[in-house]
Amino acid sequence: MSFNISVIVKGIIAGFVGTLVLTGLMMVKKNMGVMPELDPIHMMSTMAAEKMGTQVSLTTGWIMHFVLGSIAWGGAFAVFNGILPGGSQVAKGMTFGILAWLLMMIGPMPMSGAGLFGLSMGIMAPVMTLILHLVFGAAMGFTFAKLLGTSD
Repeated sequence: MSFNISVIVKGIIAGFVGTLVLTGLMMVKKNMGVMPELDPIHMMSTMAAEKMGTQVSLTTGWIMHFVLGSIAWGGAFAVFNGILPGGSQVAKGMTFGILAWLLMMIGPMPMSGAGLFGLSMGIMAPVMTLILHLVFGAAMGFTFAKLLGTSD
């Protein structure tokens, strides 16, 4: 795959689609009453408000969620795609999803007060977020393959 700005844009689009799928699953989880304390949008909104000294705004959390998923993760997926292990874009996406999950577990999760790997919410927090990130990565990889015009 040749690397150019078009590939990065495709990665951002793929990241957006992956984020939409992840968001849908987060909403289903919430509506089913499964782990309501695991609410990344509220966690990001609260962290941003604390850092900026403002009131909590869920809009801020939603913007952060889509910017991170689309631009940061989607763009990084495109940039590092050539070195990611996996025989298909879906496999590469799932690998990337695991890496994104790991970074979230050792960075933002402890910063939000949920502890390393979110374990202050119980063992299901890292398990649930890992599953969500695997689905995010698979959707992103599938979309990226389609945008590149390759079969996956």
